[in-house]
Amino acid sequence: MSASSSDPRLPAAYLMPGSSSFSEFLALQAPDLLPSRRAAPTSHAGDLAPHGTTIVAATFPGGVLMAGDRRATMGNIIAQRDIQKVFPADEYSAVGIAGSAGLAVEMVRLFQTELEHYEKIEGTTLSMDGKANRLAALIRANLAMAMQGLAVVPLFAGYDSDAEQGRIFSYDVTGGRYEETAFHSVGSGSLFARGSLKKLYRDDFTEVECATAVVQALYDAADDDSATGGPDITRRIFPVVHVITETGGRRMAETEVAAIADAVISSRMSRPDGPAAALT
Repeated sequence: MSASSSDPRLPAAYLMPGSSSFSEFLALQAPDLLPSRRAAPTSHAGDLAPHGTTIVAATFPGGVLMAGDRRATMGNIIAQRDIQKVFPADEYSAVGIAGSAGLAVEMVRLFQTELEHYEKIEGTTLSMDGKANRLAALIRANLAMAMQGLAVVPLFAGYDSDAEQGRIFSYDVTGGRYEETAFHSVGSGSLFARGSLKKLYRDDFTEVECATAVVQALYDAADDDSATGGPDITRRIFPVVHVITETGGRRMAETEVAAIADAVISSRMSRPDGPAAALT
């Protein structure tokens, strides 16, 4: 796709008007570079590649927060203890990956480029719904791989400047897009994480309280799901927590997350099953 060394001019395809979608441009000019155009394996390949597991997200007044544990598994083996599963999609959104780790990271990079390309071509950022729809299209393109066990099921969240609030979107392997209310979780430990958040969540959380609640949820998921990694005190490996507000997104500092995780673990010494929710 690069110009000849003897000809410094860009190829004509780069200068033609067309769609603001980078993935559509790539499909026309170099379709072999798209993950979805690669040949699907002939047998079930799910256990041959590392899998990312539990991602949680929750809204609070003025923003949204996403967190992911750090464990990747390959069958019954822990493939990696410090994998990153939560990535900024752009300044005001983030995506967390669950499923085949390699394909998921590649999809996230393509999604990041897609949003950046749109902004450069159109001179403005996509709306939250537009971003969610673009991610759905990328997931739908991976359907052949998903049918062979290499599924990618991300969680998407961001701050909607028009609605002035945080929003969360979940997906299925066919690219179906669903907006979630207040909180959500995906991955192998999602059932336990959602159950935990269902009891702990309040709509008046501060940013730190919301971060504490999602770390509690990840702890509960790790307590019941072997594929989800809890805070690793010995190695000092803690969840990745990404916060998004009207001023933009940022990854919460390791020291902040460590302090929250240490407080959660300390409280579990006296109450192993976690904090009790109010009855009313």
